[in-house]
Amino acid sequence: MSTTSRRVLATLASAAILAASPVLAGAATAASGPAGTAQLQQQVNGYVAAHPGTHQISANKVAIPGGSVTLAAPGNSEASAALACANGHLCIQDGTGDVYDYYYCGYYSFDGIGDGTFNNNQTSGTTARFYNSNGSLRWYNTAKDTGTASWTPVYYIRPC
Repeated sequence: MSTTSRRVLATLASAAILAASPVLAGAATAASGPAGTAQLQQQVNGYVAAHPGTHQISANKVAIPGGSVTLAAPGNSEASAALACANGHLCIQDGTGDVYDYYYCGYYSFDGIGDGTFNNNQTSGTTARFYNSNGSLRWYNTAKDTGTASWTPVYYIRPC
């Protein structure tokens, strides 16, 4: 699947989730038991199926190339006030509430969408780079730093 098709599908899926968020939020709040667990597991299964080379490592956490992504619980897409990030890591929370935690250097495909935050908590002076769909550099950030960004146009990340 092309990166453009992937981005369009992700955007459409997010729009559907946002449109249904009042329903999902009520369901997630009311169904924190087995139904909520099943809904979260469906979300994790869908992510793993759509992203070859990934695997589930906890209830809502998936190992991805370069690190991990913690999927937001259904109906919980709000960004946290301060994005916690371990020392030596680059952490990103996208507009859906998913949190990406990169701790290996490399060049990785990125699926985050919407507006969110980042915490570049790598070794001081380490530069994280963010790339467009064609692989050209979009912007960069030097550790240690935090901020906000629009993740939809970012297709690739090089944490260090």
